[in-house]
Amino acid sequence: MSDFATPDMLYTALVTMLTVVLFFYTGVLVGRMRGKHAIKAPAMTGHPEFERAVRVQMNTLENAVAFIPALWVSAIWFGGYIPAVAGGVWLLGRILYMFGYMSAPEKRSTGFLIQSLGLVVLIVLGFWGVIHTFLMI
Repeated sequence: MSDFATPDMLYTALVTMLTVVLFFYTGVLVGRMRGKHAIKAPAMTGHPEFERAVRVQMNTLENAVAFIPALWVSAIWFGGYIPAVAGGVWLLGRILYMFGYMSAPEKRSTGFLIQSLGLVVLIVLGFWGVIHTFLMI
């Protein structure tokens, strides 16, 4: 069994895979809106519902670029369950962001704030863990 097969790391891996599923779903959502509104590729503009779906997908991708490394650095160097919980908060925020933005752009703020909280916690934990490890060497 892998050294990473501890309960806290498995929860971190689960959050990671759920993030992949969320990103996959945002791609499906863009495809559905493209079909629903007859917007042919490679067009990235058209009906507002389609444009919101594209923004949800792109914003999720933009945020995942910071989230995934912060999640794993904090999980490896800080340890415990807190990184996985913070990752779950980020994921919940992204889902709320998606539903809010798809219903009306002005409803995306709550989800964005929740995901931002999760990300900030991960960044702090990651730095804390790495700096603590440096000081122990």
